[in-house]
Amino acid sequence: MARVKLTKTELKAQTDALKRFQRFLPMLLLKKQQLQGEIAGIVAKAEAAGAKERALHEAIGRWAGLFAADEEQLSGLVRVTDVRKGSANIAGVTIPTFESVEVEVREIDMWVTPAWVDDAVKAATEILSLQCERAVYDEQRRLVAEELQQTSQRVNLFEKVKIPECREAIRVIKIALGDEQTAAVTRGRIAKGRAPREEDAA
Repeated sequence: MARVKLTKTELKAQTDALKRFQRFLPMLLLKKQQLQGEIAGIVAKAEAAGAKERALHEAIGRWAGLFAADEEQLSGLVRVTDVRKGSANIAGVTIPTFESVEVEVREIDMWVTPAWVDDAVKAATEILSLQCERAVYDEQRRLVAEELQQTSQRVNLFEKVKIPECREAIRVIKIALGDEQTAAVTRGRIAKGRAPREEDAA
């Protein structure tokens, strides 16, 4: 703790600071709780998108087995040309939101490709969309986690440093001011006790 002045002015400054920290701490704790809840929600959405993606991969895998094709050939049929994103605000953090993807489908010769390729293109488009959606969730989680870390640091600073420091400073100043007051009263009594003796001597 930094050295504090043992004055009434400093006592008021420390008391005001303590009140300020105690007023802000509940808000920071609430924000921390909100951010933790948001991260849990983002993780759940990312896991749901991942589960859908795995199911689609399995479906494509079955087609690939049936027609002696492999998934790499199928994935080349479709590519993402644009990812459309919006934005949202979570507990003061601006995060991207997933809206949609634009894809380009490779030209297919309908006479030489089997009919199931249309379904494969649809599934590949959905997979790419889910992958882009999960990438947005990863970015959301990163941004919210950064804010959570900063908020947790502020909570720790207030709880473990600032509030205890203010309380200790207030305690030390009150003791010093009390001692000073006692000394002043004692000096006053001594001075009062001397005054009659001095008058008698005169």
